[in-house]
Amino acid sequence: MSHESKYTSVHDEIRRWVTERGGQPATIADSGRKGEEVGVLRIDMPGGASNPPLQPISWDDFFQKFDESDLVFLYQDETAEGEQSHFCKFISRETALAQVEKKQLL
Repeated sequence: MSHESKYTSVHDEIRRWVTERGGQPATIADSGRKGEEVGVLRIDMPGGASNPPLQPISWDDFFQKFDESDLVFLYQDETAEGEQSHFCKFISRETALAQVEKKQLL
């Protein structure tokens, strides 16, 4: 089923998924720690929420923060109805591994 959640940390796969949906890498404005330009990561999708305000960032800055934070990209290709999905979020690698292991046990 293509509406099931998938996990990846492969940069090219993340970039492809985001750009196919018209999105771009972003950070929540002013969410970085002192001395950091990039704070909390987000994907800014067309028509997305404007609160909190997002600041566009480069893919290089995005992936540097993504890797430093040991994140995994959780996403869906399609909704249960077969439409293109825009669902995505970032989770820790540890959480992703626990979720995958739990699925394997079921």
